[in-house]
Amino acid sequence: MNKFWIVLSHTYFTRVKSKAFIITTLITLLVIFAAVNIQQIIDTFSSGEKDKIAVIDTTDQIFAPLKENAENIDDDLELVAVSSSESEVKEAVQDKEYEALVILSLNDEDLPEGTYYANNITNSGVQQVIEEQLQQLKVGIAIEHAGIDQEVIESIYDPVAFHAVALDKTAKTNEELNQARGIIYVMVILMYIVVIIYGTMIINAVATEKSSRVMELLISSAPPVTHMFAKIFGVALLGLTQIGILILAGYAMIALKKDELAGGMLETFGILNTPVSLIIYSIVFFLLGYILYATIAAMLGSLVSRSEDAQQLIMPLIFLIMIGYFIAIFGLAAPESTLVTVSSYIPFFSPMLMLLRIGMLDIPIWQVAISIGILIVTIVILALLGARVYRGGVLMYGKSNSLKDVKKAFQLSKKE
Repeated sequence: MNKFWIVLSHTYFTRVKSKAFIITTLITLLVIFAAVNIQQIIDTFSSGEKDKIAVIDTTDQIFAPLKENAENIDDDLELVAVSSSESEVKEAVQDKEYEALVILSLNDEDLPEGTYYANNITNSGVQQVIEEQLQQLKVGIAIEHAGIDQEVIESIYDPVAFHAVALDKTAKTNEELNQARGIIYVMVILMYIVVIIYGTMIINAVATEKSSRVMELLISSAPPVTHMFAKIFGVALLGLTQIGILILAGYAMIALKKDELAGGMLETFGILNTPVSLIIYSIVFFLLGYILYATIAAMLGSLVSRSEDAQQLIMPLIFLIMIGYFIAIFGLAAPESTLVTVSSYIPFFSPMLMLLRIGMLDIPIWQVAISIGILIVTIVILALLGARVYRGGVLMYGKSNSLKDVKKAFQLSKKE
């Protein structure tokens, strides 16, 4: 047991003090900070000046409502009526006194139309705002010419009254469903990142030690199985440390700006109001999912002796997590489908899909227990299998990038 803790602590502290760990953590913290404060950052780099649009209104009736509507839609837009000639205003646009020139006129049917002049037409946002508001004015004038009551038109375009009522008293509310969707998105992304980053880290760590012949010294002082699980839990603690830092920092930033962010994505997904039970289930499934994939990664890492070969063996894990990802995305719209139900008991997918069903459906506790039980049994089986493969795999050198080498590793483990 002492050898286990020695290898674990060596793996953990060596990597937690590495430049890669520190730099990636700091960069991710900066990304989180930027995401939470994106509006303030945009305002900081913004000049604060409004986009002035010169308008020549040949109709003497369209400018006022267009200005009011457009400026209400876009606070950074300012429409200015000008009385100069068209050529003079175009020169002013070229001299950048104005962002653009809009000429308003009436067509043969007395309906408004416009022409937009600018040095370049890359600023499609301004064009779109003016075009949309001009379109609304055209519709209003057309309705007036046709003699149709405005109230009738408004009643036609009023949203239809449609209410979704669940007859099952235990069914989830819309708020609870949004909370589940938010936590599922976070879970899927975390699992994907963890498998790619830390799974690759485990494989490369074993391959690097083998390529430098350090492995021979390690297994002479500690059994291969002890070394494997110490490596898995060492990298697991490293990952949990990094993820924990990021989650706590992100939550603290969001909590401080809760009022400013209200009504946005956080309210839509209900991230700050997620039930404690769903958070606990998320932690349980996340840890079990990590251990499952980390065990496979350690087993695969023992088959290669070069870090270049390790990239090929991580692909099966990536494919598995991608399949789970796509099923989870599908399940967000159809959580009761047979595909989602069956897949939630498959250990490679259950960390995401059973959590999805827990959050979006009212499923009995025995189904959750069965899924967790299958996941734990699979981890134990893979750990025993991985221990055998690891025991023989760490003694294999040379080019090795095929899963057929598992058989060879088994044979070597029997000779010990």
